[in-house]
Amino acid sequence: MTKHAFTKSIKFLVAATSLVAINAFAQAYPTKPIRMIVPFPPGGGNDVIARFVARKLAVRLGQPVIIENKAGANGIVGLTAVVQSAPDGYTLGIAAAGPMAVNPSLYDKLPYNPITDFAPITNMVNYPLLLVTHPSVPAKNMRELLALAKEKPGTLFYASPGNGNSGHLAGELLNSLAKVNTVHVPYKGQGPATADLLAGQVQMLYSSIPSVLPMVQQGRLNALAIGSAKRLSSMPNVPTIAESGVPGYEAYSWIGLVAPANTSKEIVTKLNREVVEILKEKDTGEELLNQGAIPVADTPEHFASYIKDEITKWGAIVKSANIKLD
Repeated sequence: MTKHAFTKSIKFLVAATSLVAINAFAQAYPTKPIRMIVPFPPGGGNDVIARFVARKLAVRLGQPVIIENKAGANGIVGLTAVVQSAPDGYTLGIAAAGPMAVNPSLYDKLPYNPITDFAPITNMVNYPLLLVTHPSVPAKNMRELLALAKEKPGTLFYASPGNGNSGHLAGELLNSLAKVNTVHVPYKGQGPATADLLAGQVQMLYSSIPSVLPMVQQGRLNALAIGSAKRLSSMPNVPTIAESGVPGYEAYSWIGLVAPANTSKEIVTKLNREVVEILKEKDTGEELLNQGAIPVADTPEHFASYIKDEITKWGAIVKSANIKLD
């Protein structure tokens, strides 16, 4: 055997051995508890979905999946902790629309790059934003609201939990696509924003469904339209904003699962398979839809592409509306 052939054979054996070792590790994984970092406080939509999936994932993997809430700085604290963790499959992160798709346009410098610093696993759910109004607003449907906004520009005020959040951007997206001028009023949290809407101090709010559904059912707020591409089966009488005079309008708050960059493809594939199967269970789908969430369960590749598209979409809105942080 020539020296060249011998060297080539050694390289082949090393590569084959490494591949076998990686596959063996992925098949054995996990052998200890997994932590799932949620970059928001307990009790919110991200936390609820994380705990729901973690509970079922622990059963399927045979190891505890421990939720760790690391809130702060619009999700930056939690996602930074994910990036700084070992890419061994034992630290996962909840990736939401704000920290992943909006923050790159709000901050000059981020301690993470949402495209290169994470290994996307799957987008778990989309939370379409529901547009609700105070009963005193004379417009009783979306088309009437648009007509009112055009007739009296600058007189309709919409609340949000703060500058740069999904509710704020949903309103700016409507302004941009419908060519209207509704005015944003930022609050320090969902609670104060909803309270002032109920009091009639502002006229509108874009919100996740669970936060406002009881008030809609009690007649204290009107549900005009929803930001999803299609009507929800749980709210069939509520039209989409797109079908109500704003073609192309979609506004979601989404919640996905990621790992640190360089996590092995075998582990990412295994986690994707398990989480997707959880989300496709009939009882899971029904429970999520009742909460106003749409199960997505896509591939790592599709989720990576979606993140890029979302960064571009919301970055354009942040720029055009000249959105600044509080």
